Amino acid sequence: MTTQLYTNARVFTADTRRWAEAFVVQEERLLYVGDVATAERLSPGAERIDLDGRLVLPGFVDGHAHVIGTGEALGQVSLWGAKSVEEIQQRIKERSIDRPHDDRVLATGWLHGAIPGGVPDAGMLDAVLPDKPVYAFAYDFHSVWVNTAALAELGITDTTTNPLGGTIKRDSHGRATGYIDENAFYDIVLPFLDSQVSGSQHGESIEAVQQAYRESGVTAACDMGFNETDLEAFRRADKNRTLTSRLIAYWRVNNTGSATENIAQVQRAAELAVGNQSPFLRVVGIKVIVDGTIDGCTAALGMPYADGSNAEPIWSLEDLAPVVAAADAAGLKVAMHAIGDEAVRIAIGAVEHAVAVNGPRERRHRIEHLELVDMADVDRLAALGITASMQPVHADPAISGNWCAKLGDERTERGFAWPWMTDAGARLAFGTDSPTSPHAPLPNMYVATTRASALDPATGTNVPDFALPLAESIEHATRDSAWTCGAEHEIGRLAAGLYADFVVLDTDVLAATDPTALLEAKVIRTVVGGRTVYQAPRH
Repeated sequence: MTTQLYTNARVFTADTRRWAEAFVVQEERLLYVGDVATAERLSPGAERIDLDGRLVLPGFVDGHAHVIGTGEALGQVSLWGAKSVEEIQQRIKERSIDRPHDDRVLATGWLHGAIPGGVPDAGMLDAVLPDKPVYAFAYDFHSVWVNTAALAELGITDTTTNPLGGTIKRDSHGRATGYIDENAFYDIVLPFLDSQVSGSQHGESIEAVQQAYRESGVTAACDMGFNETDLEAFRRADKNRTLTSRLIAYWRVNNTGSATENIAQVQRAAELAVGNQSPFLRVVGIKVIVDGTIDGCTAALGMPYADGSNAEPIWSLEDLAPVVAAADAAGLKVAMHAIGDEAVRIAIGAVEHAVAVNGPRERRHRIEHLELVDMADVDRLAALGITASMQPVHADPAISGNWCAKLGDERTERGFAWPWMTDAGARLAFGTDSPTSPHAPLPNMYVATTRASALDPATGTNVPDFALPLAESIEHATRDSAWTCGAEHEIGRLAAGLYADFVVLDTDVLAATDPTALLEAKVIRTVVGGRTVYQAPRH
């Protein structure tokens, strides 16, 4: 039996006793976490590993990610930081020159604020690449901007019908413009692109994201929007024992407009939850998208946007309530994307309905994003035991200008109100929503604890009163993310009996006086299930 004794470390446990100085790993689990003397007595003859006084943290559990999408994005043209159409065009043109034999160009990360009026059109991409399909995903991954060649291969014409909850944007003459959002993006564009990707390419995306996670200290991720293709690819990787981070999957349920079809999707998720329960791959619940985004003016708000417009929710309470009740009755966890305050109320109302229909039981339902909420609704969700699943990097001041402009009033001063959640007694889980934001957890912690920008540190702060202490932020990104997935007895803390999933940093960020240490710190070792899966090269 393999036993390892780790000593000479500052161990932040994210457990009841926050700090320890040593721990013992036996096979894949932690035998003991505490003082050195006890650890030594419990592990005579163990391999002794001196960590040189480094900070040890529980492995990060990304509470909200799109894992295969993150792997795919690592190979796409990065449009992050592009401040104009011209800069976007240049990056796409350079990729087409560098890889002339690719069938199409995929890019990701453009900001609505970089486009005049916030709405792009195909002609802007045709100007640099008229003959090869181009797909440029918005940073929030709720819309895509395509050129004329892409519209043609998608089969989108001026008469193509908009699906429920989605839009193929058209100009005043009724012509498709090349901007496609929400369910039109999810139901038309993504399935087509999936059909063009081979199993080996999915495998490459999985390996790319696994490497990125190893190097940045992510040892588990909650995937928000799994489908059949994703599941099959991860099953292969799990069977081949190539996964180095744990995947906890939420099955995507789309609003088809048919109550029968909607419930059938829930039943499929329940079947998969029974059949997929390995240490590295679990299906635990469903994911529904109640509304869109504030940047795209598709989030459902209680009051109109600055331009007087508003958006209808993708799921009404009438449609959503029976789906949540069915999932709740099946023992599934429900994750509901709700960004606008009206969408948040719909999500809360659906959980209320499930409680009324199904009676007392343990529940781990959650609302994703909650970018704009009313305090009264925070109290409601806390009382119902709903987890607030939020992503600090979405509050990064470098990307919040357009967000604020779309609201245009005092609502900008209550955006991303993390302390409201914890003060009300709600569980708060942190994630990144990668690839809508960078996947690395330490910059995410920087935004959480400063409300300053990890993308452009020279940018100012937004609502600094909503910043959280670093230790608490780390707990939300480890312990609390694990809890909301029902995995608190396996991961998220450093405690006896749990998997030995942990990371070692080159900088003690919890002792640093300057929070920018979080932007400079590096992971030097990542351990998953007692096995070192990444060790930084020594310089």
